[in-house]
Amino acid sequence: MTLDQLQHNLGYTFRQPELLERALTHSSYANERKLAHGSNERLEFLGDSVLGFVAAEWLHVNHPNKSEGELTKMRAAAVCESALFGYAQEIGLGGALRLGRGEAATGGANRPSMVADAFEAVLAAMFLDGGIEPCKVFVHRFLQQGSFAMADSKTELQQIVQQNPAESVEYVLVQEQGPDHEKVFLVEVRLHSNVLGVGRGRSKKLAEQAAAAQALKLMGMG
Repeated sequence: MTLDQLQHNLGYTFRQPELLERALTHSSYANERKLAHGSNERLEFLGDSVLGFVAAEWLHVNHPNKSEGELTKMRAAAVCESALFGYAQEIGLGGALRLGRGEAATGGANRPSMVADAFEAVLAAMFLDGGIEPCKVFVHRFLQQGSFAMADSKTELQQIVQQNPAESVEYVLVQEQGPDHEKVFLVEVRLHSNVLGVGRGRSKKLAEQAAAAQALKLMGMG
């Protein structure tokens, strides 16, 4: 994926594109090329704090009746590695990473920890380039769709189904559409041959969560 394509997916155009390039640079690539500015690790450090602040503020404003403890749990779900990996997949971030030969060969572009770290680095680059407001616009779009809130849907559904210990649900990928950087997955959650819910997402994990959330809703639990 080119920088132009990524910026289109980000919804933000960098005035200093070198910041975005640095955010996409893994240490393996920086070491191989002996880059003077290094890798994205320092940006990742900053991005973690930017993300935490933006998520906390959004949750505080949009959930006025939640307690401190509830807000803390929601923020943890919104900024955990699996959530960030899901957000990153929605913008095709993995395909834009600059990786060393070894990391590229072993699938680093699809490794949740590496891609989640790069997401934080890109957010930091955006903050340094344009301030906090574009960061809010960018992160809010993920928080508003509630994909992080579905993180426990699979667990909740499994707990309900396992009231009968012999039962378990199965997630089946039924459709995959679009180019690599903009794939959309359709997943069914099934109990035996019965479809309990259907979910769509930019990653299999998000699609599974959406399917579980729909199943809970249809069962009157969501």
